[in-house]
Amino acid sequence: MSRKKKPLPLLENVTITDIAAEGKSLVRINDLVIFVPFCVPGDVVDLQIRRKKHSYAEAEVVKFHKYSDVRATPFCEHFGICGGCKWQNLPYEEQIRAKQKQVYDQLHRIGKIELPEFMPILGSVKTKEYRNKLDYGCCNKRWLTREEVAAGTKYDQMNGIGFHITGAFDKIYPIEKCWLMDDLHNDIRNSIRDYAYEHNLSFFDLRQQVGLLRDIIIRCSNSGEWMVILQYHFDHTSGEALAESKSQAMDLLQFVADKFPQITSLMWLDNQKCNDTIGDQEIHLFKGNDHIFLLMEDLKFKVGPKSFYQTNTEQAYHLYSVARKFAGLTGAEVVYDLYTGTGTIANFVARQASKVVGIEYVPEAIEDAKINSQVNEIDNTDFYAGDMKDILTDDFIAEHGQPDVIITDPPRAGMHQDVVNTILRAHPKRIVYVSCNPATQARDLQLLDCDYKVEAVQPVDMFPHTPHVENVVLLSARK
Repeated sequence: MSRKKKPLPLLENVTITDIAAEGKSLVRINDLVIFVPFCVPGDVVDLQIRRKKHSYAEAEVVKFHKYSDVRATPFCEHFGICGGCKWQNLPYEEQIRAKQKQVYDQLHRIGKIELPEFMPILGSVKTKEYRNKLDYGCCNKRWLTREEVAAGTKYDQMNGIGFHITGAFDKIYPIEKCWLMDDLHNDIRNSIRDYAYEHNLSFFDLRQQVGLLRDIIIRCSNSGEWMVILQYHFDHTSGEALAESKSQAMDLLQFVADKFPQITSLMWLDNQKCNDTIGDQEIHLFKGNDHIFLLMEDLKFKVGPKSFYQTNTEQAYHLYSVARKFAGLTGAEVVYDLYTGTGTIANFVARQASKVVGIEYVPEAIEDAKINSQVNEIDNTDFYAGDMKDILTDDFIAEHGQPDVIITDPPRAGMHQDVVNTILRAHPKRIVYVSCNPATQARDLQLLDCDYKVEAVQPVDMFPHTPHVENVVLLSARK
């Protein structure tokens, strides 16, 4: 017989004391650290432990006895279920204070290097409707809330369009109104949903890999342009089935085009893979252009369906302004922009540099980077596509010039050890390290510490109501 597990305890009248990572709060009871979502420091609650390890536990609130004085009223009807904006119940000034502390703690605890006094975090200009891109999943198994489950109602409509639920990869929580992007995107998404309901279109089943409507990507621009990409999963079981599913897909696209003339770029794809990523997929144009333009200062940046662009348009300008300031360019420097994406930073600093060399993994992004230089009449940039650790070598640097300044903006995983080693051998005068993950940034700073000293640290909030934070660090070569 298997041993019965001990029931996990219920803790009563617990006062939440601090903010933790991933948008959670915490409380310490004896030697046990308990992480709790959707709370703020000062809340007095009853906690049900859901998962327990030796030194920590995860719990959820089953009852509030007293709400904290440090608490904001969430403005979104989906708060507490949708995991996207976990800090709506925390006033914005408290959010950025917590992010400043997060950067400080991670750089000190993980980096273990000498650090200067940090600059105060730059808060986001907008705290609502600040994103220029959202990605919605379509699923035939929508998430039911506990209240819906408890009611025991049988639902005729289990299809939904919304966000994936944490811990339930095959389920979607349907969204009626999201505050992260201009409200037009809600009309577009809900109209697609209503059309699909009325015309009995099938929604994707992730486990069975069947169903027509799979994903919706919506992008908007400060130039007034809109891009919508409908991701389908056509039925390839027979020629007749394929023709039918493609006909349904084209009819939906025509409906969207007719109803929303604001959409300047309407595209689609047939994804037969097991995941929703589109980097290796062929994108088809249905209406308009295959790109939109985003504006920054007097520059225009072309953004295609596969392009990476900072999702907070206005705050991206402040982030890149910090990077440019830290670079300390006089017009004579050779600059390397690592993980350049569509060349946003490279083109943003090019007029203050002698030459800029950009490197990026995605070939389509590099093509956009070249176009962005042409559109903005910038002729001192060169762009190269490939894996960073394979492209950035001693031979590459010998061919393209010794960098005076390196700007690096890697993905969340940080820089590969080979890339760090090449940077150390190249020995630029300054390194500007832009990071979306201060933990891996701290690790890389430790690796660079042998030859470089951290001169300045500037946190930047790009994602209000979430625990995510960007950080820019200036390193100078030790003499």
